[in-house]
Amino acid sequence: MIGPSFPALLAAATNGDEQAFGALWRDLQPALLRYLNAFAPSAGEDLASETWLRVVRALDSFSGDERAFRAWVFTVARHRAVDRWRRTTRHHDELVPLDALTNLPASDDPAGTAVDVISSQAAVAQIATLPPDQAEVVLLRVVAGLDVAEVAAITGKRPGNVRVLAHRALRRLAQQLTEAPRVQGPVRGRG
Repeated sequence: MIGPSFPALLAAATNGDEQAFGALWRDLQPALLRYLNAFAPSAGEDLASETWLRVVRALDSFSGDERAFRAWVFTVARHRAVDRWRRTTRHHDELVPLDALTNLPASDDPAGTAVDVISSQAAVAQIATLPPDQAEVVLLRVVAGLDVAEVAAITGKRPGNVRVLAHRALRRLAQQLTEAPRVQGPVRGRG
């Protein structure tokens, strides 16, 4: 979270200050991507881009504090994800041939980037094994950092239902983690 400087940062971003908007983006983008990738693994980045385009277009109409802004951005993201799901159920996307991808440039440090995101991806993948309503509640509560009332407003559920879903999801995740096979170290031969 940005903290006390948020109102000034939001005002500057609303007035077109690219650096201020960049600070808002850097604060929310990682959590937004984790949330969207759990529901649409192949479309998370696209959905995040669509979300930020909507946010930019409507930024001057937003009013509220930092928590309200976070909730608003995740509401926009959820709407983009639902719209994408509706489109894909009506139309099938065409796959890009692998030959078209062979000459794409790599990021500056692909290995470093992979190491940085591996634990987040593993956690999001584990959360994605939950029933969809539980996964969404956990992602919004834990990844997005939203409170129960904000999650209830975004998902259209009652706060009590959000608490129950989060409790069941966390209990299920804990059970999965305790039942997961333990990784053993290398077996050394006797010498």
